[in-house]
Amino acid sequence: MIRQLLVAACLFTMSATGVAVAQDATESSRLPLEGIAAVVNDKPISFSDVRQRARLLLLSVGGQQPSAEQVQQITGQALEQLIDESLQLEKASEFDMEIDAREIDGAVEDMARQGGSTGDQLKAQLLQAGVNPASLEEQMRAEIAWNRVMSGLYGSRIRVSDNQVDEQMERMRSASKTTQYRVSEIFLYAPDDESRAQAVTASAALMAQLKQGADFRVAAQRISSAPTAATGGDMGWISLDDLAPELAEAVTSAAQPGLLEPIEVETGVYIILVANKREPSQAVTKVNLKRLFVSDGTDADLLDAMDKIKSCDDVQSVANSKTNLRAADLDEINVDELGPEGSDLVKATEIGQPTAIFAASGGLAVMYVCAREDGAEALPSRDDLKSSLKNRELGMISERELRNLRREATIIYR
Repeated sequence: MIRQLLVAACLFTMSATGVAVAQDATESSRLPLEGIAAVVNDKPISFSDVRQRARLLLLSVGGQQPSAEQVQQITGQALEQLIDESLQLEKASEFDMEIDAREIDGAVEDMARQGGSTGDQLKAQLLQAGVNPASLEEQMRAEIAWNRVMSGLYGSRIRVSDNQVDEQMERMRSASKTTQYRVSEIFLYAPDDESRAQAVTASAALMAQLKQGADFRVAAQRISSAPTAATGGDMGWISLDDLAPELAEAVTSAAQPGLLEPIEVETGVYIILVANKREPSQAVTKVNLKRLFVSDGTDADLLDAMDKIKSCDDVQSVANSKTNLRAADLDEINVDELGPEGSDLVKATEIGQPTAIFAASGGLAVMYVCAREDGAEALPSRDDLKSSLKNRELGMISERELRNLRREATIIYR
């Protein structure tokens, strides 16, 4: 069954039309006003809960009027999502795990920031659309708890050896001698006929939203069942040999970079974004950056911090002096991956100096250029590669464990 289907909706632009669609569509779904929709290991899920989650999901169709069939399917998917979350929270309760309200608020705030707003603004938008923000908060609670359980149970057991990194690096080095594509993926897991029909419908609605400007990276994080969900769907630079035949054929058939139409495979449906293409042995410029971000959207504190920073070594300590400042290291980054604007800013900046101030995720930021290497191999750093391999393994374990929980649970649909 598709898990976390279209839940990235709340990150996308919510127009007045989209709000009306969410309200009208769920009202037409004719769910009972009261009562129990399902019981999961003796814990009930109410029709009210399902209605709220369905409204949240239906926001993803934006200004498009969903059909009655789509409303019915998404309502069913809302119920399946709530069942998954009930199982995740039940598993977390075995470890006496409680999620502090501040953690949930922080997760909502981070989600809103990626969409260019604040947590309060996001909640106001949800209320305007007839969605109780508690539905989103409960989803965040389950997600935080589940990630913590999986990391606690398996994070320390996952060992990525130097030999594994060396082997992967060598494969990537060999691949760099062939034509490569920068590819991102969203995978809707659908192993049977019933869930396949749902996945096809869902992929069409999601494609419409992505074409209207929804953030692919955020959608992948919230929706995709692939291990790459942790990295926003980013598969990195890959060769055609790294892809399943159906995907490789679609990528090579694309006339130019961009979104490909949904691709059905045996176990589900893929949405593929081809961001770029490069010919063999194309050298790149790599940089080490320190990103300094101010979250309140004004430049006073950022300018004051920049006055105190004399070198890259000072960025983190200065950022720690203010609660609205954050610093992040971006090591061995290919400047082309920063996008045209970011790449131009970095290329115009001397080593040891900050870029011009730019808008970023509802705030303002600068990037200090700490090192630059021209003519570098187009390969990730060993640390990044090791982290990526570990995250993918943990992602696959998490999906397997959730499937096991569903198989062992007593789930009664009313």
